[in-house]
Amino acid sequence: MVWETTVEGRVLHFHLAGINNQNFIMRDDETGSWWQQVTGECVFGPLKGRRLKLADFDELTFAEWKRESAGGRVLRPDPRVEAAGRYESADWEKQMQRVPVATLLADPNAVLPARTLIVGVETGGAAKAYPVDALQKQNPIVDVIGSTPVLVLLAEDGKSVRVFDRGLDGRALEFFLEPSSTSLFDSETGSQWDFNGAATSGALAGRRLLKIPSLKDYWFDWKTYHPDTGTYLLGER
Repeated sequence: MVWETTVEGRVLHFHLAGINNQNFIMRDDETGSWWQQVTGECVFGPLKGRRLKLADFDELTFAEWKRESAGGRVLRPDPRVEAAGRYESADWEKQMQRVPVATLLADPNAVLPARTLIVGVETGGAAKAYPVDALQKQNPIVDVIGSTPVLVLLAEDGKSVRVFDRGLDGRALEFFLEPSSTSLFDSETGSQWDFNGAATSGALAGRRLLKIPSLKDYWFDWKTYHPDTGTYLLGER
């Protein structure tokens, strides 16, 4: 998650205060308020109830990011953290899988196992979770969340995901991948589109879809903070 740090006209400075069920709890230096990572909500202190504004961000593999941002800059890890050896990137995911979590998903009939990796999307007051393994088998996913027609698109690396509003000029476009080239086209005009949601050729060349924020998360975490979320099942439409 990437949040803007300005609240009510004041720039706040944050540091890690603790971990709650694998979610960061951040404390701002200016007021001592505590903030929740996954929702951006202040849960304790003078600013309780305020919310940080979500900044535009992507969750991409480094290869995909580098392909799109050849001149981009990379933030180096803090050498003090590296020296402490607390986070080994090679087995970080495996370590996290072993950390116990408090989950409301004790129901044996739950839709998904608690640690299923999902892409969570919230738009227009509605939320939905898309299991990553379903997206890897059915790409792209053309769906509707609430009243918003959405396109959930997996990059060629099989890991990077973006979500777009597929509504354009008052109509909802249908999309498909051309099997032989894995190129993305819309069914209405035959225009070709890229992973940035931009039409690169055809009748809609130069047009761009609106990107919708999305989050890769574990199902138990997404469900906890989005109790009314929908869940995409493979083959659904």
